[in-house]
Amino acid sequence: MIPADNTLGGRIPLLAPEDLSSDQQTLYTQLKATMVPWAKKSGFQAETSDEKLIGPFNALLRSPLISKALMEVTAAEGAHTALSEKVRQVVILTVGVAWQAAYELYAHVAVAEKAGIDEPKIQLLAAGQKPDGLSIEEDVAYDFTHQLTTTHQIDPALYERALVAFGEKGLVDLICLAGQYMTISGLLNTFAVPAPQAQ
Repeated sequence: MIPADNTLGGRIPLLAPEDLSSDQQTLYTQLKATMVPWAKKSGFQAETSDEKLIGPFNALLRSPLISKALMEVTAAEGAHTALSEKVRQVVILTVGVAWQAAYELYAHVAVAEKAGIDEPKIQLLAAGQKPDGLSIEEDVAYDFTHQLTTTHQIDPALYERALVAFGEKGLVDLICLAGQYMTISGLLNTFAVPAPQAQ
């Protein structure tokens, strides 16, 4: 467990559970019941030893009603996506690199390992490089996400490759997933939230 350390909030202080408003407390309880256990199971930390939330979760508490809706989208994506878990992690790491979001990369290096991606491939993805030996879907997901997050356009040839790999539903799912993590990365970067190992 990460010790209590207010520098983990970056530009905003970590909020103590006893200092939360009613709406914040509702969101805090939801995050403690869902995201914190998922983080522990995945091998990264989402709270301090005195139960203050870190990473994007501390920032989300600042706007609890919109953040609650964002968490509902997160749950829906996880439950209804057409993408495999390995493809999802390729997308998320590619977004994290494009945004240089330290906490996002810290967290999803661990999640990608749990998803069964080889450690050397994870390290290359986290360094912004496309590894050799990706599956066809992982390869297309990397190219699509990289192009979407860097040029904000998808060229015709890549669109056709992605359509063959994922179909229309899968493309919408991929774009929604990438957008979700662009939002999270935007929160992390705006508030200069560090990865715990950087402390």
